[in-house]
Amino acid sequence: MLILGGGFGGLYAALRLEKTLARRRDVEITLVNRENFFLFTPMLHEVAASDIDLTNIVSPVRKLLRRVNFFAGSVEQVDLATRRVVVSHGSEVHRHALEYDHLVIALGAVTNFYDLPGLEHHAQAMKSLGDAIYLRNHIIAHLEQADFDCCAEMRQGLLTFVVAGGGFAGVETIAAINDFVREAIRAYPNLREDDLRMILVHSGPVILPELGEKLGIYAAKKLGKRKVEIRVNTRVRGASGRGVELSDGTTVETSTLIWTAGTSPNPILDTLPCRRERGRIVVNELLEVPDWPGVWALGDCALVPDRRTGKYCPPTAQHAVREGTLVAHNITAAIRHGRKKAFSFATMGQLAAIGRRTGVGIICGISFSGFFAWWLWRTVYLGKLPRFEKKVRVALDWTLDLLFPKDLIQFMTLRSQAVSRAEDERPKSLLQANVESKSLPQAPAARPLADEGGSDITTGGRHV
Repeated sequence: MLILGGGFGGLYAALRLEKTLARRRDVEITLVNRENFFLFTPMLHEVAASDIDLTNIVSPVRKLLRRVNFFAGSVEQVDLATRRVVVSHGSEVHRHALEYDHLVIALGAVTNFYDLPGLEHHAQAMKSLGDAIYLRNHIIAHLEQADFDCCAEMRQGLLTFVVAGGGFAGVETIAAINDFVREAIRAYPNLREDDLRMILVHSGPVILPELGEKLGIYAAKKLGKRKVEIRVNTRVRGASGRGVELSDGTTVETSTLIWTAGTSPNPILDTLPCRRERGRIVVNELLEVPDWPGVWALGDCALVPDRRTGKYCPPTAQHAVREGTLVAHNITAAIRHGRKKAFSFATMGQLAAIGRRTGVGIICGISFSGFFAWWLWRTVYLGKLPRFEKKVRVALDWTLDLLFPKDLIQFMTLRSQAVSRAEDERPKSLLQANVESKSLPQAPAARPLADEGGSDITTGGRHV
């Protein structure tokens, strides 16, 4: 059995199978994922804004799964006809062909720039841990550069940040980085808070449309008081290294565009012969792929019918978790000749953090806003974060954040500086100085240069 993808859907399917089929000796289950960790994406913006440590929202897959095999690599080809999946791993791209009896496709979605001019080269996404770390480094680098007098003419572009997309990801991102930058700028003597511009661009009439007009207007007012400019009914038309062009005819001078305005199903789905709509695999109520026995799909890459509304289920994490659990149950039922279940789940609620200990949300039809909604957001997501160790670390980070300012550290991956010099070789300038100055005592023999310290870290892997 193969599970492709280690997001919410794929991981929770594996966790459920860990307790059932994985205990049997005649069953082999393998989870394939590009990263060797599970990323808790609802807290991604807090990593970008230095609210929590970058490793505290990720959990190593090998610690989560004891009986399910794990393959750290990429999916290159899925052949439904021959029931084989080609995967690869390592810097030298070692390929393996894995056969299956049951296949769970949970490959998620990728950022979609919709072929807009310049976005692929100049916009930053917020989908992965690497995206969050890159954005944090990018923001701090701009603050450092803008603080120099020689960059005074570039200061406006360096200190203007544009976020495209007024959904949950966009609003939480701009709220978090707005708090972060406005606190951090106090450490830079040549910068003032008035130099900052934070702009949120949204194509609809109100931000956070998933929560309704009332909460969307509340969130917009709160962000506006914190000097965030909100451009509604506006789209990004293109981007360059100097600015962002908007649909209202204006061009914003900036070198920072954060794109949260669209996703697309994993491109590998385009190669599959099964039925698809808008790039996503169409499944039945049991999450089976019609006409392909033993193939299942869920999460962002699947269109799951909602029996209550007659439409499709939204691609949210809470749906993906339940879909993963149901797929595991139905696979177990198929192998044990049990009874399969149809997927049925109603959204319990949605919450969004909008900065400065303020939030908005709807739980069981009841609207919340302000401090209580923010507290509820942290309580709910802390409870859903996998592994007790990570819960404690995040809770500690949040506690320290109340007492101390945020760190302004760039997590650069540069290697330490080194030289390659013969043991008895001395710098040329010192040798010349000794020759020219005969009256000075002869310098002692040069001692070997000591290393500055540091080591290269390599990661190992295993074949599955």
